[in-house]
Amino acid sequence: MYRVSELAEQVGLSRSALLYYEKIGLVESKRLGNGYRTYSEHEFIDKVAPDAHLDWLIKQGFNEKEAFRLKWLSKDMNEHDLYMADFLRVFEALDRWGPGLETETLRALSKIPFSPKTIMEVGCGKGIATTVLAKHCAAKITAVDNDAPALNRLSERAKETGVDDRVTIVCASMTSLPFAAASFEVIWSEASAYIMGVTNAMKEWRGLLKDNGVLVISDLVWRTSSPSADVLAFWKKEYPGMTTTEERIEQAKAAGYEVLDSFALSEDAWKAYFEPLQARVNALKQEMADSSALRDIQTELGIYRRSLDEFGYQMFVLKLQLKTA
Repeated sequence: MYRVSELAEQVGLSRSALLYYEKIGLVESKRLGNGYRTYSEHEFIDKVAPDAHLDWLIKQGFNEKEAFRLKWLSKDMNEHDLYMADFLRVFEALDRWGPGLETETLRALSKIPFSPKTIMEVGCGKGIATTVLAKHCAAKITAVDNDAPALNRLSERAKETGVDDRVTIVCASMTSLPFAAASFEVIWSEASAYIMGVTNAMKEWRGLLKDNGVLVISDLVWRTSSPSADVLAFWKKEYPGMTTTEERIEQAKAAGYEVLDSFALSEDAWKAYFEPLQARVNALKQEMADSSALRDIQTELGIYRRSLDEFGYQMFVLKLQLKTA
């Protein structure tokens, strides 16, 4: 059993957030004779699952990327609006919000053992991968994200590249996709499945795949069994669900997929993300010298520069296995 301050520290929430969860009935505490609240760790983890936490944040008006990345409940509530504004100010000028490269999107596409006619891209953002896929295959692509400004940029990009007749844009949450079962031959998700949890994505999205359909995802994984203390602490906070390539493969198999291919994204894919981000930070750091959001981003960039041998993105190309009688 934990006191409120102890459990808040254990799970990375503020004391006020934990008390608010109790107020709305998400968790329960027991009162000791001295009036202190105590919580069962197992009961808390069971009730405040990642899906429930994410869903609650989204209901408050935050999109999935904001809810996951900002971890705003662990911050002072009064500071959130400023933090959010600063964070978006940095990223709004950037097309990439995560590592990736056209050549690696195409490498994954080449591993699909058929010519797809229907693709759903989940977490499409501003449409970098969307337009690459549209230019190199004949499929009709349904591009899904819940960030309206990003989708506006995707629409512009699709028109600029002449593929807008084959791209349908849908503003929706990846946790509640508005499509019938078996709607797509391929589901594509680069650097975004972590938002709802990779294992959850494998499970939830498989029902939207046609027989023998293919799921393509990329995810951050450990490259070492003994990461540096600062790197471990950083990713434990930013991505507590991060694991190894081997573990992700076992999870895919357990979810009913055959692994057609798995490969590491190159250092160039990382540079395509963090070099523009670094340039943006450099341009803003003087006028945003007191911004905690900017400091957090600078910390992240420092981890990238020093320690890319310890972690990286892995692409997984997974074929849905039909159940046998």
